[in-house]
Amino acid sequence: MENILWEYIFDINLAIESFPYVIKGIGYTLIISLVSMFYGLMLGFLLALGRMSKNLFLQIPARTYISFMRGVPILVILFILYFGFPIIGIHFAALTAALIGFSLNSAAYMAEINRSAIAAVDKGQWEAASSLGLTYWQTMKNIIIPQAAKIAAPPLSNVLLDLIKSSSLAAMITVPELFQKAKIVGGRELDYMTMYILVALIYWGICSIITVFQNKLERDLK
Repeated sequence: MENILWEYIFDINLAIESFPYVIKGIGYTLIISLVSMFYGLMLGFLLALGRMSKNLFLQIPARTYISFMRGVPILVILFILYFGFPIIGIHFAALTAALIGFSLNSAAYMAEINRSAIAAVDKGQWEAASSLGLTYWQTMKNIIIPQAAKIAAPPLSNVLLDLIKSSSLAAMITVPELFQKAKIVGGRELDYMTMYILVALIYWGICSIITVFQNKLERDLK
C-alpha cells in the first residue's frame, strides 16, 4: 500500500476542476432515462397485454419481441439504429437513436414486470367485476391496474435505475452525456482513472437520490 501512487489513481484537483464540465452531461443522462422510461412503460403495458392474450396473433409477436429485446445487448441495438440504419437511408440523430433504443429495450423488461403484476391480482377480482357487468377494459382500468401498479412499482423503479446507469452506453454513439464528457476530459488530461471514478461517484449520487424516492414510494404503497 505504501508504494501506491494515489495521485495517479484519483487526482482530487482535476476532479474538482472537471466536475462543472462533466455535470453538464447530466441533462442528456436524465432525458434518456426518463423519456425512455415513459415510452418503455407504455409499450411495455401493451406488450404485457399481448403476452397474456389468448389470441395467438397478439401473443406470438409479443413473446417474440420480448425474447429478442431481452436477448440482444442494448449496445447492439444502439449501433443498429445509429450506424446501421443509414445504410438503408434512415438517419437518426444520436439522441434520437438513444431514446428509441432504450425505450424499445426497456419495454421488454417492463412488459414482464407488468404481466407478473397483473397476474398477481387475485382472480376473484375479475369474477367480481364480471358479476357486476363490467367490461374487460372497465375491469382493467378501475380494478386491476390500480392493484397491479402497487405490485409493479418497486421493480419498475429498479428499471429506472438500470436505465440511468445504462445511459452511459449512449456515449458510444456520441451523445454528450455524463460518461462522454468524462471521456473527453480523460483524453485531454491523460487521466482516465480520475474521470472514471468521478463519473462513477456522480452516477452513484443520482441513483442514491432515486433510491430515496423509491423507498418512500414503497412505504406509501403498503
